[in-house]
Amino acid sequence: MMGGMSGQQDGQAGMMGSGMMGPGMMSMMRQMMMGQQGGMGLPFEHVEGRIAFLKAELKIADAQAPQWNAFADSLRANAKAHQAMHEQMTKGGMPTSWPDRLAFQQKALATRLDALKALESAAKPLYAVLTDEQRTLADRLLPGPMGMM
Repeated sequence: MMGGMSGQQDGQAGMMGSGMMGPGMMSMMRQMMMGQQGGMGLPFEHVEGRIAFLKAELKIADAQAPQWNAFADSLRANAKAHQAMHEQMTKGGMPTSWPDRLAFQQKALATRLDALKALESAAKPLYAVLTDEQRTLADRLLPGPMGMM
């Protein structure tokens, strides 16, 4: 696999060659770019259910509601951005030329970076008002760099 990414290997097209961009490769690319893990589904699916679960598990108090609501809104916006990227990938497919694929990957990474920055901006004030017990739970339950909600 690693050798295939750099060009030709044993007479076969490299991993990023046009011959490998079939449905299987598209699925793998979507999973890698969108942060899908195992049977968890796509990150934007059931976002309201995930938000409700997190709120219940963390036992968010009324006094913490403003920070929680800002965080939940950030999760919703993140989910919408990722859904839009997913739809673009499934409807339009991956670009076929190498420069266009690079540009697409840059756009996807920039979208992800913007989402992480927004999530961090909402997470810090929420984390600051959590109790020690809630922080321990948050450290386990809330999304990390690859977990997109």
